[in-house]
Amino acid sequence: MMTAIRLICSLMLLVLMHYGVLGARRFRGGRNPQPRRAPPSPTYRERGDTTESFPLDFTAVEENMDNFMKQVKNLAQSLYPCSAQKLDYDMKLHFLENSSVTCNDGTPAGYYMKESLGSRRWLIFLEGGWYCFNKENCDSRYETMRRLMSSSKWPQTKTGQNLCLPAWFIPYCSSDVWSGASAKTDQSGYAFMGSLIIQEVVKDLLTKGLDKAKVLLLAGSSAGGTGVLLNVDPVADLLERRGHTTVQVRGLADSGWFLDNKQYRSTDCHDTVSCAPTDAIRRGIKYWGGVVPERCRLAHLGEEWNCFFGYRVFPSIKSPVFVVQWLFDEAQLTVDNIHLTGQPVQEGQWRYIQNLGIELRNTLKDVPAMFAPACLSHEIITRNYWIDVQVKGTSLPRALYCWDRSFYDNSRNNKAPPKGCPVHLIDSCPWPHCNPTCPTIRDQFTGQEMNVIQFLMHMGFDVQKMAQQQGMDPSKLLGMLSSGS
Repeated sequence: MMTAIRLICSLMLLVLMHYGVLGARRFRGGRNPQPRRAPPSPTYRERGDTTESFPLDFTAVEENMDNFMKQVKNLAQSLYPCSAQKLDYDMKLHFLENSSVTCNDGTPAGYYMKESLGSRRWLIFLEGGWYCFNKENCDSRYETMRRLMSSSKWPQTKTGQNLCLPAWFIPYCSSDVWSGASAKTDQSGYAFMGSLIIQEVVKDLLTKGLDKAKVLLLAGSSAGGTGVLLNVDPVADLLERRGHTTVQVRGLADSGWFLDNKQYRSTDCHDTVSCAPTDAIRRGIKYWGGVVPERCRLAHLGEEWNCFFGYRVFPSIKSPVFVVQWLFDEAQLTVDNIHLTGQPVQEGQWRYIQNLGIELRNTLKDVPAMFAPACLSHEIITRNYWIDVQVKGTSLPRALYCWDRSFYDNSRNNKAPPKGCPVHLIDSCPWPHCNPTCPTIRDQFTGQEMNVIQFLMHMGFDVQKMAQQQGMDPSKLLGMLSSGS
């Protein structure tokens, strides 16, 4: 078995070094590709742009709200199987009753609401969208992606799906990873109130039926996923202080488990692309007036920035949290200065990518409920293909169902989840896309979908010749590649 693993590793290393990594910009993953934004102009790249210069799609929610709501419906059905009801298909915009809690530019913050009268299970989703950490890159963000800093052009309604539980979508307009608690000042030029926005939304919802709920699931992707880690306990504490102790608060953090690792190649910290993760968050938490969960704050006095990194904040979290994380997260690679632009990947870069998977796997080993496929991508639960990806034969919807069932079983019989219902799922294969259920590789120019074998052939790699050189039967090598074994 070890011989086979070494063979495949050497095979993939050879391919990646000569032809570029799987999932690079020319070969973008996705069974149903999202529309891509045009790249920013060179002017903005030279000025140190933030989210706009990323080749990644960090704002897929706004670009395709219909698809996002479809995935929320699938998520709801996975967690809480229920019969369909006739509901209003539009999510309506509600501004916060507390008008002093605002977006970056002082416009009112708010949420989109879909009611379901009498439901005992509620879902609140935090949008992602990166961040800015000083006046210069926040000004650039405001010029080019204003909806992530202002509610001035938010539509009054968003088309949704027929959900059988109440769902609230909180647009991200605070640029602070949902952590800020500071009003607008002359020095900053902006308000940063992400944590306060969540608190005020929960307060508003208590008057709309949340007080009678049994479960509140706080979910989010990317910056929203980190926002879940930072806010799930404060939300639980808020409900407890207000006497609503019967509401069980849980978290679902998707693609928000970042590492404070050393960059592949260090660069000066000018913007969110070039800045090392620790440097960016150190600057950001001061600029935002950011707050972190109390138990984590006490564990990292004077260095509260640590609480923005999943493996550091997680041990202090009391509320149940399900972590969903690609082992080779594109956003992590980007801030680590591994830019996958279709150019050949050097041997040092490839080793760095493999080590990232090892490091991430190590930080997740003690997380009781998690789903971590060895794929190169960013965000899972907002994507069309999220129900298809499997880890060790178990899909994410199945794992989420098992997670929810574990609370029911434990409260009734104090038993662990039954066999065949795992909740701790992490890939053990060592390279990006070694899991055969990863998002399909797609030629960005032709739209053609390719499996791993087709990709190798497309790049001119002679699988038969390689097998002969290794003394293997070609069909055996092809079988190993296609199965990911």
